[in-house]
Amino acid sequence: MISVEEALAKCFALTRPLAAETVPLRHAAGRVLAHPVMATRDQPPFPASAMDGYALQGDPAPGDQFILIGEAGAGHAWSGTIGPAQAVRIFTGAPIPDGATRVVIQEDVTRTGDTIMIRDGADAATHIRPAGQDFRAGAIVAPRRLRPNDLALLAAMNIAEVPVTRRPIVAIIPTGDELVMPGETPRHDQIIASNSYTLAALVEAEGAEARLLPIARDTEAELFTVLSMADGADLVVTIGGASVGDHDLVGRVAESMGMERAFYKIAMRPGKPLMAGRLRGIPMLGLPGNPVSSIVCGHLFLLPMVRALLGLGEYPPATARAVLGADVGPTGPRTHYMRSRLAPSMGLPRITPFDRQDSALITILTEADALLIRPLGDGPRPAGTEVDYIPL
Repeated sequence: MISVEEALAKCFALTRPLAAETVPLRHAAGRVLAHPVMATRDQPPFPASAMDGYALQGDPAPGDQFILIGEAGAGHAWSGTIGPAQAVRIFTGAPIPDGATRVVIQEDVTRTGDTIMIRDGADAATHIRPAGQDFRAGAIVAPRRLRPNDLALLAAMNIAEVPVTRRPIVAIIPTGDELVMPGETPRHDQIIASNSYTLAALVEAEGAEARLLPIARDTEAELFTVLSMADGADLVVTIGGASVGDHDLVGRVAESMGMERAFYKIAMRPGKPLMAGRLRGIPMLGLPGNPVSSIVCGHLFLLPMVRALLGLGEYPPATARAVLGADVGPTGPRTHYMRSRLAPSMGLPRITPFDRQDSALITILTEADALLIRPLGDGPRPAGTEVDYIPL
């Protein structure tokens, strides 16, 4: 068995970022910017008024009077030049007229007809946003996952089409004679195929496209047929059939199809019978069949591989710190990822693992909001010990 860290490094070695495609800005949210993009103009592109008020010259004193000679609004610049003792009515976002050096806010002015007078206690700020205050033409947006707020920035830069990494296609294949699809009537010796739905939701939330393939029954011919249906995918994920029993055919059939195995079995629980390799040039990840094992391995290996395909780098799942809310025993020869519950406390949150950690218990997984990381070979730890966890 190899360590989790070694296994993840081998998974990354199977992947490479996908090619870019161009999408309209309207559809770029959640996509990964494939390469840097550059602003085509300054923002704001001209000195602009930050307030509703009056544009004028100099530093007026209370009681000073100015004659109104025009009006400027957003999208409606005033084209003249302001001289001494002159003012232009101006609104937020409008270009500052030539000759003006400040904007006096409307609350600090008394207006009578076309004459304004500065009130006592007037604000001394200029209320002018200089050209390029936000960014200059040529400013760079570096590759990253684009959030909704990023779209405002790209739009202001006058970028209408965005180069993004192509969405990875992840083919998900449940295996086993014991499985039926939700909505079907199982025999007394069958169960419902559940893991694939969570895995599909996970990769789609990460920005991939999930392709749910039919259940592959426990024959070499059927497994060969379903694996062949994954042609064109960027990542093939099998569920179950990667252990050592007589009916666990995934490794054997995949190798008959030319799979180059990267590793098999890792020192972790749940999830020991994990397999990875390359099938017909496509990365392949063989997940365990137990629901919790499959989904935990999805968080630890599948999602990092998807991020790598998207060009987001080769990084393990993000971890955070907490304090144990209960004593825990030793871990033994495998790293243990314990389903746990977080609770707020002074300083770091408190994390408490569930008493039941059986890898078949889906209900416990749905109640968990963290995976407590217990390193292999670690001894017992008392409540209050600082530990690492992976948020769920």
